[in-house]
Amino acid sequence: MSLSPEERRKIYEEEKARIEAEQKQRMTAGGSSTGLEPNVAGLLCYLGGWISGIVFLVIEQKNRFVRFHALQSIVTFAALTVAGALLGWIPYAGDVFGIIIGILAFILWVVLMVKAYQGELYKVPVAGQVAEGLLPANWGAEKPETGEERKTAEGTSTMGSKKPPEPQEAPPPPISQGIKESGKQAEDYFTRTRAGRIAGYSAAIFFNVVFLVFFSFFHRYIAWYHTEPGGGVTRLSLLTSDYFTWLPVLVTALAISIAAYTVLIAYDRHWLRETIHIILAAIGAAVVAKLIAIFPFNFSVIPNPTAADIMPVAVTIVLVVIAVGLGIGALVRLIKLLVGVAQ
Repeated sequence: MSLSPEERRKIYEEEKARIEAEQKQRMTAGGSSTGLEPNVAGLLCYLGGWISGIVFLVIEQKNRFVRFHALQSIVTFAALTVAGALLGWIPYAGDVFGIIIGILAFILWVVLMVKAYQGELYKVPVAGQVAEGLLPANWGAEKPETGEERKTAEGTSTMGSKKPPEPQEAPPPPISQGIKESGKQAEDYFTRTRAGRIAGYSAAIFFNVVFLVFFSFFHRYIAWYHTEPGGGVTRLSLLTSDYFTWLPVLVTALAISIAAYTVLIAYDRHWLRETIHIILAAIGAAVVAKLIAIFPFNFSVIPNPTAADIMPVAVTIVLVVIAVGLGIGALVRLIKLLVGVAQ
């Protein structure tokens, strides 16, 4: 008997809800080393930012759900703290960046506490993947008995008599393997893959806009600040007039990058995504190579002669490494794309 589309959709939704409930039960089961309910401990991982994350990472020894949220709290809020401190050094614009990061941190703080209390394994884009990578896949799982351990245990329990190992029960078959697989694929696509990529594209657009504004209008703050005896501050620019030869190249590259990520948000396909990443990496390598060729830096304003001599060499080495890394990355992606097409 064939099912109508409405009946199929209802069965799919029920099976998906069941799978999600089972996953949530597996993650939160087992209690916590703290004596708290796992969802409460997960909430407290975020209460004090990365500090409470460290505390719960140390004291929690058996619950995977709590340890994941502790790691995600550390990664997320430590990264925001460092970003706020670094951007805060930028004169004038640093205050604006500080406000933006503060608002973002507050929103994440509230959302993550609510999600953890609801028992949800919510992953912040990038930070969630990093936290999951730091937590071994088999951590917290019951260690399987080896043959020798099972043999020893059986021999001890029977005062030396040997018994054949009992056959293990096969797991019960799923209600509907096809529906389960479809539900898992849909979940992976919309939450882990598509949604994660869109968040990454949005973040890339945001930072490209920030760089575009900064390098176009605030480049004069790339300087050495000298405090005068009377309390005044003298700003000595580290950039020469050659900088304006390189600026149009940078602005063009950032504009192309913003447009490319905007296209990917609207039309995200594997071949297009890989092609755009190859093009952007190649453009980035060319922009850095152009900067090395022009080298619009004047480190002679640094009062320390040793530092003034070391900085050109150090900056050149860093820029060369970046350019080579981008070039190799573009080449590797190109080879993978061609191999995939050939297959």
